[in-house]
Amino acid sequence: MTVKAYGAHAGNLPLESLEITRRAPGAHDVQIAIDYCGVCHSDIHQVRSEWDGTLYPCVPGHEIVGRVVAVGNHVSGHRVGDLVGVGCIVDSCKHCADCDEGLENYCDHMVGTYNGPTPDAPGHTLGGYSQQIVVHERYVLRIRHPQEQLAAVAPLLCAGITTYSPLRHWKVGPGHKVGVVGIGGLGHMGIKLAHAMGAHVVAFTTSEGKRDAALALGADEVVVSRNADEMAAHAKSFDFILNTVAVPHDLDAFFNLLKRDGTMTLVGAPATPHPSPQVFNLITKRRTLAGSMIGGIPETQEMLDFCAEHGIVADIEVIRADQINDAYERMLKGDVKYRFVIDNASLAA
Repeated sequence: MTVKAYGAHAGNLPLESLEITRRAPGAHDVQIAIDYCGVCHSDIHQVRSEWDGTLYPCVPGHEIVGRVVAVGNHVSGHRVGDLVGVGCIVDSCKHCADCDEGLENYCDHMVGTYNGPTPDAPGHTLGGYSQQIVVHERYVLRIRHPQEQLAAVAPLLCAGITTYSPLRHWKVGPGHKVGVVGIGGLGHMGIKLAHAMGAHVVAFTTSEGKRDAALALGADEVVVSRNADEMAAHAKSFDFILNTVAVPHDLDAFFNLLKRDGTMTLVGAPATPHPSPQVFNLITKRRTLAGSMIGGIPETQEMLDFCAEHGIVADIEVIRADQINDAYERMLKGDVKYRFVIDNASLAA
């Protein structure tokens, strides 16, 4: 089937209206009419070839929510009319140790929702800046939020799981002091989730102007990281720090805030490396530097259910598809609180 989409033909060209082809649903496929698609900073990196290997035409988008319009003969978990989501993964090998443990995000053959290998035309996956998508049932997620929250649910499929997964893996909960570095698309979700898990949450920002906003999101305290006195007041006190910043910066300033055996996990993906941390900041307190990438399908479903139970959604600004190029420029300036979401009905215009 032919559907309308928004994408780019080269890294130095703006996104524009396109027509793309979607496969007919196979026996295990779910066909989804996309209502909304969140806009992730990764979309910019990929579509502009700031990350290697971009395939064109590139149709970004991996924060997808919508309604099932058709299912294959062997699909049992989804029915026509269901509210569903698709995140960053649309395929994997399905039989390695990672897939067997529900950690498809770490499978060596994980296929991304866009720019991944597929036998479908044009030979690589095309994402959620489009009217419809067809996905194997294994990678389709149930949404239990009310319909009126659907647009604000979309960013949970990437920003939500990217922050939820490390918080769960490192067992954040009551009695833990948790730092969230950066108050943007990822950071604002990290604050909400850590707060809902019962942790004492401290938000770190370089901007004094974000103090009230961080408190409103659920932070118990806010530290301006450029203020040496404010940073020093928290020395050696954190159990866990979630670092969401996607530009290179000094990691040592935050290592000094960890307790013995504390962990800082990086989820932001800068285009160039961070400065190397001082080894003594790690070994003298047995501190750990870690990384985490999205989450597997079972954990993503767990996250969506947790967010529905606790009334958690992203803070968003809804845009038309033809506003996407301006939205990218605004994102690069930090001019969004905190996630753009495309109203995919606008693709029909």
